[in-house]
Amino acid sequence: MLDVLTIVLGGGRGTRLFPLTHHRSKPAVPIGGKYRLIDIPISNCLHAGLKRIYVLTQFNSASLNRHISQTYRLDLFSEGFVEVIAAEQTPEGERWFQGTADAVRQAARHFQNIDAEYYLILAGDHVYRMDFTELVESHIDRGADITIAAQPVTRDEATQMGILRCDIGNQIVGFDEKPSPARLDELRTLSPTGLAMAGLGPDKPFVASMGIYVFSRDVLHEVLARDHAVDFGKEIIPHALTTHKVQAHFSRGFWADVGTVDAFYDVNLMLTRRGAPFNFFHPTRPIYTRPRFLPASRLHQCSIDEAIVAEGCYLDNCEVRESVVGIRTSIHHSATVTRSVLLGADYYDDRQTDLPLGIGRGAVLDRVIVDKNARIGEGARLVNDRGLRDVDGDGYYIRNGIIIVPKGAVVKPGTVV
Repeated sequence: MLDVLTIVLGGGRGTRLFPLTHHRSKPAVPIGGKYRLIDIPISNCLHAGLKRIYVLTQFNSASLNRHISQTYRLDLFSEGFVEVIAAEQTPEGERWFQGTADAVRQAARHFQNIDAEYYLILAGDHVYRMDFTELVESHIDRGADITIAAQPVTRDEATQMGILRCDIGNQIVGFDEKPSPARLDELRTLSPTGLAMAGLGPDKPFVASMGIYVFSRDVLHEVLARDHAVDFGKEIIPHALTTHKVQAHFSRGFWADVGTVDAFYDVNLMLTRRGAPFNFFHPTRPIYTRPRFLPASRLHQCSIDEAIVAEGCYLDNCEVRESVVGIRTSIHHSATVTRSVLLGADYYDDRQTDLPLGIGRGAVLDRVIVDKNARIGEGARLVNDRGLRDVDGDGYYIRNGIIIVPKGAVVKPGTVV
C-alpha cells in the first residue's frame, strides 16, 4: 500500500454539531470516553499499512493539530506521516475551502508531487471499521477510475445521503445527493448481483455512498482541474459518471455519520450496549488515541449499569445508567446520570472551590451531553421535563431535545432545566 496517499476531510464549521464544535473542529470532537473522531479513520489507515495521511481542516484546528502531533508520531526511519493542512492564503487564492472537492483542490499543492498512484479520500466525522486494503485492491482489480464505498440503507436514511444506482457489474450509473421521497422509488439498484453482494432487501432497498472514495492519481487531478466544482457528492461524482468508470465497493459493517448532535449522541449511547454493532474493543484492530498515562478510575459505593467509564475518573456514591463517562470525570455524592454523554476533563482541579469540575452533589442528568471542563452545580436538575426542542440557556443549550453543556461552562447550583 505504499502507492496510496490518504486525505481526510475535516469538514466545515460543523454548525450541526454546535456547541461541541464551538472551540474545536469536527474531527477533534471526543467520542467513546477517551477517543476523538479523527482517531477512527487514521486507525483504519494504519491497520491497512497506509502511513501517509493528510488531514484537511480550516476551522478551530488548534486542538486537532495538538492531538495529532501528540498521538501519531510515526517511525523516524519510514516516510510515514500524519499532518494537518489548514486553509491558507496563497498566491493562487485567498478563499476558505468551499466544499470537499475545493478543499482537496486547494491542498493539492502540498501533495501533487508525492509519489502515489491512488488517493484515498475519507471524512473525519464517521464511525466505522473498514479494511482499506480490500477497497484499494477492488479499485485496482476492476480497473476503476473512481471507487466509492457503499452500503444498504433504509428509505428514511436515503433522503439524507447520496444514493447510487449500479448495473450488473456494480458500475455506478446514477447518483442522487439527498433525493426527495418522491424521487426514491426511481433509485433502487438495477443490479441483481449487487443486491446479493450488498445485502439489500425490503428493509434496506437503497445503496448509499459512505463518503469514502478511491481516485486514480491522474483522474483526481483531471476532475479537479476541469471546472470549479466544489463538492464531490453534489458535482464531481455525478459528472464523472459520464466520463469515467466509477465503481461501487460494498461494505456490510457498521457505519455512521456523526455530523449532527442527534447522531453523535445516539452513537455514544450505542457504545454502552451489549452486542453493539460497533465498539472500541477489538483484539487485533484497536482504535488508537493519545496515550495519557492516567490512573485507573476510582468508584465508591456506586450503582453503574450499561455504561462506559474511562480512566482517571472519580465516582462517589452516585448512580450511572446508559451513559459514557469520559476521562478525568468527577461525579460527586448522590448524583444521578442517565442516558448521558460526559466528555470528561482536560485536567484535574485540586483547588478547593464551591463549584468543582464535574457533576455536583445531588445533581440529576438525563439525556445530556456535558462537554469538557464543565461544572454542574450541586442540586442542578438537567432533565428537560418540558420537552423543549431548541433553547439557548444560561450555561447550556438544547438541540432537538438534548441538553448540551458546552466546554468550560458553569451550570449554577439548583438550576432546573
